[in-house]
Amino acid sequence: MRGRPGPAARGIRVCPVTVTVTDGITDTERLDTLRRQAGEGVLTPHVADVLPADRAAEAHRRLEAGGLRGRLVLDFSAAFPP
Repeated sequence: MRGRPGPAARGIRVCPVTVTVTDGITDTERLDTLRRQAGEGVLTPHVADVLPADRAAEAHRRLEAGGLRGRLVLDFSAAFPP
């Protein structure tokens, strides 16, 4: 969902993306499809770690340091109990 500016090298063809991240965040049908596919194991998200929301500063430091294999996920469930 993110575009890539500039020319490609080594014969790689770059095709423009017509959907942006900000467009996709409001596309609830597409997001629900992704959620369902992840739940069914069709898509495998690469998660480096899950941290409680109150450790967001640590997550930012780790992200800035680089070297992560996967995404950091903030868990807000403790901040908003049912």
